[in-house]
Amino acid sequence: MEKFIPILKNTCLFAGVGESEISAMLSCLQARLRTYKKGEYVLRQGEHIDDIFVLCEGKLHIQRDDYWGSRSIINIVSVGEMFGETYAAPESGALMNDVLAVEESSVMFFDVKRIITVCPTACRFHSLVIQNLFFAISEKNRQLMQKLGYMSRRTTREKLLAYLSEEAKRHSSSEFAIPFNRQQLADYLSVDRSAMSNELCKLRDEGLIKFEKNKFSLFLKREI
Repeated sequence: MEKFIPILKNTCLFAGVGESEISAMLSCLQARLRTYKKGEYVLRQGEHIDDIFVLCEGKLHIQRDDYWGSRSIINIVSVGEMFGETYAAPESGALMNDVLAVEESSVMFFDVKRIITVCPTACRFHSLVIQNLFFAISEKNRQLMQKLGYMSRRTTREKLLAYLSEEAKRHSSSEFAIPFNRQQLADYLSVDRSAMSNELCKLRDEGLIKFEKNKFSLFLKREI
C-alpha cells in the first residue's frame, strides 16, 4: 500500500495531509488494497457496503444494465478518484449500480465508520479528512447535476453538443480527448450508438466539429 501514498496525497479525501501522516492513518482507517483484472466487477448492484474506495491504479466504469441488457455508463473513475461515498450514510440501502474494471486496477478500501469517527489516538489530520469527505460529496452532487443537464436535452444532437461543450470548458480548449470510445459515449449519454454516429458525422459535415477516435475539435463556424 505504501507505494500508492503519493497518489492518495493528491486525492480529494486526503487533501492537505502529508505523506507521513497518510502512512500513519492507513491502519487507523483499516485500509485494504485489492486488485482486479480487466472485466472484473469491483462492486455489484444490490450489494451493501461499509467502505469508501479510492482508485489507485487503472480505470473503472460505474454502470447499470437494465432487465434487457441495455447498458448505461453513469460515470468513470480515474486514478486518484474516490467512489462509494454516496452510500456512506447509515441505512443508505443497496448499491444501485455496478462498478467494473475496464483496465487492470488496484482499489484502496477504507472503513467509512473509521473515517467519520475520530479515532481514540486523535490523529492530527483526521478532522481534515472528514471535512474533505463532505466537500467531495458536494462536488459529486455538482457533477451529477451536470450530467442531468445532458440527459434533459431532447435529442441525440443536443445531448452531444451539451456534453462536448462542457468538455471543452473543462479542458479550457476547443481541442480535447474524451475518456470514452463510441459505444461507451453512447452508453454514457443513453442514446443509440448508430444514431449518435450519424449525428457526429452531420456535425462534422456542418463544420461544427472535427474528430478522430476520442479526440475532438470544436468550431464556432465552418473552419474545416
